[in-house]
Amino acid sequence: MTHADIIAKLLNVRSAQVQATVALLDEGNTVPFISRYRKEMTGTLDDEQVRQVADEISRLRAMDERRAAILKSIEEQGKLTDELRTVIENAETLTALDDLYAPYRPKRSTRASIAREKGLEGLAEHILKQTVTRRAIEDLVRESYLNEQVTSVEEALQGARDIAAETISDNANVRQATREKALKFAMLYAEKMADAADEKRTYETYYNFSGRVDRLQPHQILAINRGEKENILRVRVEVVEKDWRPAVEAEFQEDILSPFSDEMTIAIQDAADRLLLPAIERDARRALSEKADGHAINVFADNLHALLNTPPLAGQTVLGLDPGFRTGCKFAVVDPTGKLLDTGAIYPHEPKNDWQGALRILQTSIIRHSVSLITIGNGTASRETEKLVAELVKMVDGAVGAQHVAPLPPVKYLIVNEAGASVYSASPLARAEFPNLDVTIRGAVSIARRAQDPMAELVKIDPKSIGVGLYQHDVDQTALSHALDGVIERAVNTVGVDANTASAALLMHVAGVGPKLATGIVTYRDANGAFKARADLHNVSGLGPKAFEQCAGFLRIRNGSDPLDSSAIHPESYLATRQVLERAGLKPDSPLDERKPALDALLAKTPPEKLAVELGCGRPTLKDILEQLVRPGRDPRFDAPPPILRSDVLKTEDLAPGMELKGTVRNVVDFGAFIDIGVKQDGLLHKSQIPFGTVFKVSDIIDVEILKIETERGRISLGWVKK
Repeated sequence: MTHADIIAKLLNVRSAQVQATVALLDEGNTVPFISRYRKEMTGTLDDEQVRQVADEISRLRAMDERRAAILKSIEEQGKLTDELRTVIENAETLTALDDLYAPYRPKRSTRASIAREKGLEGLAEHILKQTVTRRAIEDLVRESYLNEQVTSVEEALQGARDIAAETISDNANVRQATREKALKFAMLYAEKMADAADEKRTYETYYNFSGRVDRLQPHQILAINRGEKENILRVRVEVVEKDWRPAVEAEFQEDILSPFSDEMTIAIQDAADRLLLPAIERDARRALSEKADGHAINVFADNLHALLNTPPLAGQTVLGLDPGFRTGCKFAVVDPTGKLLDTGAIYPHEPKNDWQGALRILQTSIIRHSVSLITIGNGTASRETEKLVAELVKMVDGAVGAQHVAPLPPVKYLIVNEAGASVYSASPLARAEFPNLDVTIRGAVSIARRAQDPMAELVKIDPKSIGVGLYQHDVDQTALSHALDGVIERAVNTVGVDANTASAALLMHVAGVGPKLATGIVTYRDANGAFKARADLHNVSGLGPKAFEQCAGFLRIRNGSDPLDSSAIHPESYLATRQVLERAGLKPDSPLDERKPALDALLAKTPPEKLAVELGCGRPTLKDILEQLVRPGRDPRFDAPPPILRSDVLKTEDLAPGMELKGTVRNVVDFGAFIDIGVKQDGLLHKSQIPFGTVFKVSDIIDVEILKIETERGRISLGWVKK
């Protein structure tokens, strides 16, 4: 099968769709651009499918390179037969390729290679082929295999057995069959090392653990791997004889009529104990880790995507609080555009306990800047600071702001996930953005902005530091980074970016832009003022025709010279769009409430299929144009419910079994979901309480019931209430 056929079968799509997508990728087009603006060519493959095509074609091409290198190496050794070439060319996985290459791979000095250098390969062939002869082995060895390097019959036989053992272990069919058995039936054992220190008993579950490898859960594998890495656990995989011996004997049969039968028996056991089973154990551990890594990466990616798509709280002047005890609570006030207005520090908790002074300082700042929302980081002293804010909200309720004649609307507060705020605070990006601010104040700014536009703020942080994953620091970091970069790219381009307000950190994730062009866009904007039209992007140094093609549809120009520039319609489709408007009796700046009736009337007269042909565009493109004309530049994040805003503190003592509350999903893991219900400790909605097929994602707002409260252990068990 061709690469396109293989990928098409995997994704359950047509081969022609894959071929077109691969061609577009090879031309330098980005995944977001292809999935959004080349639907006619790909047969409307979505972002995830296009990304899978990109990943799979890279994998298959890497296999091709490996295959070519293997064929070249074997050919240079003069050992490449037509049959071997065919088998290698038909191998479907890297593991299969490596199995086939094993007998020919240049090795460091081994017992077998040393024996070959002593001229014992012929004797090994007698063992492997089970030569039948009436001649005594000793006579054959003395006559043909003793020399200055091999001085005894036993030494010769040992060397020959070493060669035979390596040949048996390197056999591709033996490896494959044994590996398949191991991945189904092998047992994994873990035990605590005698002198290991595990003060918190983190790995107690695995002190004396056994499990069949095909039944291990990803979180178990990751925990065991970490325990082993920390020298707390000793781990082994055991493959029993009935699962490996048939694989060997299918390729290497003993013949009781051969005088070399006993030598084969010894060689097979040696091959298994010394070479084959240790290699299969490594393969099994690697396969388990890859499976667990893949699962953990997918969990992290799903959680990150949901977090990035948390609805922004637009139009709010926000006071962000970074809680702390000894060092105090740092605060920052930002206006609705994220511009910094005020900063400071308060010390309401131990050791200073300046509760009243903290209230006065915050009240003054709230009234001065007409703050409408307070965000509190969820780290150390978070819930203690929440009590302060709840009291503060009552104090300022009805106060008059600097820009108000009437009293301010009620101030609400929100607990936000502060994970990664300290990483951002010390980053070069934060230093460039706020060179004169203390690192702790920068964290408060980040906490304030996370409510206004979570995506715009979170893209400034290494996604591995955001804290919505499972063992994220233990998995394959290259694979994790690739997956998370894809998640960010997908989220940013689905929403679109305002070219006149976005930071370089956000712009760099726009299709076709990258770090250098992102900086160039901001530099041009600072020097020349706001972009008036998408066409102005051509003036940015380094932003050529290809980059413009890729990024233009994802960059928005609000209140510019062309109303279409604020939509997701690509400039290449402006002509078709204006023709649609003209036929519907509309203009680019026609009021939104006039558009849908006029467009419905147009489609009633001219069906979409016919209209697309007349306009010279595809049906998918026409559909996207019509949707954007009705809802230009729609932000899909607003389709989700907004975060829960609070005005009073809820304590654990206020909870009781049977109580129903609204909660926010903070993290989704293998065994359930952690839910913020407004008290100090997140509650656990165990997977046993979630109906089969129900999927929650980070930032979902759900109804839960209190099942059990374990105050002394800081645990709250929840049940899901389906409304």
